[in-house]
Amino acid sequence: MIRFGSLELKSNLFLSPLAGYTNLPFRLVAREIGGLDLATTDLVNARSLIEENPKAFKLIETNEKDRPLAVQLFGSVPEEMRDAAVMLQERGVSAIDINMGCPVRKVCRVGGGSAMMVEHERTQHLVRTMVDALRIPVTAKMRLGWDDDTLTAPALVRALEDAGIAGVFIHGRTREQGFSGSVNLAGIRKVVEAARTIPVIGNGDVTTPEAAVHMKSETGCAGVSVGRGAFYDPWIFVRTRALMQTGVLPPEPGIEDRVRVMSRHLDLMVEVFGERHGCVMFRKIGPWYAKRFGPANEFSKKIVRMESRAQYLEIVDSYLRWRRQFCDESGHLLPRYQLAPMVASFMREDGNSDEPASIRREAIPVPKGPVEVW
Repeated sequence: MIRFGSLELKSNLFLSPLAGYTNLPFRLVAREIGGLDLATTDLVNARSLIEENPKAFKLIETNEKDRPLAVQLFGSVPEEMRDAAVMLQERGVSAIDINMGCPVRKVCRVGGGSAMMVEHERTQHLVRTMVDALRIPVTAKMRLGWDDDTLTAPALVRALEDAGIAGVFIHGRTREQGFSGSVNLAGIRKVVEAARTIPVIGNGDVTTPEAAVHMKSETGCAGVSVGRGAFYDPWIFVRTRALMQTGVLPPEPGIEDRVRVMSRHLDLMVEVFGERHGCVMFRKIGPWYAKRFGPANEFSKKIVRMESRAQYLEIVDSYLRWRRQFCDESGHLLPRYQLAPMVASFMREDGNSDEPASIRREAIPVPKGPVEVW
């Protein structure tokens, strides 16, 4: 159990925003698999919501199965952030998350995202303005600081606590790092130690259940939030929760389950975005599922050209027949084909890490998101 103000949650595992990917269809997929309670929408511009921009409203689309839900806002004008948050509260969202961590230049240059970490008094005022106007909890997503010389997160957490923030999600990198290099667990631990009463949730490079457990034990964080790792492997929540509760890691799902969930994801994309648009959007999603299929070039080169659900079904059927050549008589991949190429590459390649291979952060690329609607 974990609590953000009045919001009591059943899991201390969270889905981080991933622009263009953690939309309603994917959130529903992750919830159906299990292990997840609070999920957060894509980053959305507060002013766009106030102006009733259709693209902004599409980013926060939800339904009764998508609960509890936080909406992540970005902006630098207190009144706009407050008014957008009040609007979302009236629409039934469970919490508001303020983005203080986005490293993208177009967000920072208007005073949003990581830029909020260098002006504590202004940021504290913005948070207090929102908290005073809301009944639902307000949380913040931040980084360790602007760069290695300005690790401001511990001091900012104290300032945000004084303003009434209910919880903090801390990504263990600086704005200057972007998504490069490795996450700084010692830096996350300093933020945990700085917080007096609120839960601090760790984030960054969690791509396996073992990595989530390692982050929690090394930093003392109250929970773990997963972004890229969840899109790469949506079973990470249910398997991590089992590992935390029992000490036993459940086996990874087989190809049948992976294809079933991938197909469910496509069905939801079609339902939410329409068949043509949903299938085109799925061109960038299908290859992510395929990274855990083993040999998958036959699938990936076709899925990026799909235009209909019927075409998708033909591609899957053809791929599964092609894949059999890499399997034994029982349908399991032969040993030399068991690891997808991405599973074998790690950010730490010097061989001197004290971490077991099972918890080293895999070199998962950063998906290209629709920043034009941020």
